[in-house]
Amino acid sequence: MGVKLEKNLNKIIIFTLCILMFILYIFPFILILINSFKARLEVVANPLSLPEKFDFSNFIEAFNTMNYGSAVINSLIVTVLSVSVIILFSSMLAYYLVRYDSKISKMIFMALVASMIIPFQSVMIPFVTVFGNLGLLNSRGMLIYFYLGFGISMATFMFHGFIKSIPVELEEAAIVDGANRFQVFFKVVLPMLKPTTATIAILDVLWIWNDFLLPSLVLVNDNVRTLPLSTFYFFGKYTADYSVAMAALVLVLIPVLVFYFVMQKKIIAGVVDGAIK
Repeated sequence: MGVKLEKNLNKIIIFTLCILMFILYIFPFILILINSFKARLEVVANPLSLPEKFDFSNFIEAFNTMNYGSAVINSLIVTVLSVSVIILFSSMLAYYLVRYDSKISKMIFMALVASMIIPFQSVMIPFVTVFGNLGLLNSRGMLIYFYLGFGISMATFMFHGFIKSIPVELEEAAIVDGANRFQVFFKVVLPMLKPTTATIAILDVLWIWNDFLLPSLVLVNDNVRTLPLSTFYFFGKYTADYSVAMAALVLVLIPVLVFYFVMQKKIIAGVVDGAIK
């Protein structure tokens, strides 16, 4: 009886802690949501209270000011193409490093692993200076190229571990049937990488879609700004329209939440399968 009571008590404590953690996590989002319906002075006067009336004019103003449709299209183009090239190049590179084992391939792999510990902030200033002087900034194509450079090391590392578990005999059988190396990779190896590919795609989509720092350094013109970058419209040098800014943040969060709720089963399955492999 005492053991059962202790187990029930432990369950209650764990459940209570989970509820508290959930409240702490969700509180900032609730705060953004309730302040998005307030007037500007009401946000400043009492940000923790409920709005006196729910006014949707902030969302209309935010939608028009940030050019929401264009920003969503820019974010989609950058995110989809960046994730695609990261997956393609990193999977091919990982396959080469695993199957063509040599000192050079080991050195390349170790260099990629070492580059993962270098924070972007440490190379930010020379990065902007060099590419700015070359006139290569303010382009979605260059932003995609930069995401490939910063994302390929982690993706290659994850693919590398998975590919080592694939039997070489499968590739040898395909070669005997007349397939070349490219056909072996795209028809035999790549389909077997689905769990890791799903994990990398999900992590990179969330990273690139929500990224603010790198687009703020690369994209200058208004017509190429991504969705997170477009929220900068509401924060001036001397003032900020917090009510409209909160509405803009809600609009920015909507695509991410939709993506998560649609893909949540694949997110969990991809992470678990990747961990098992």
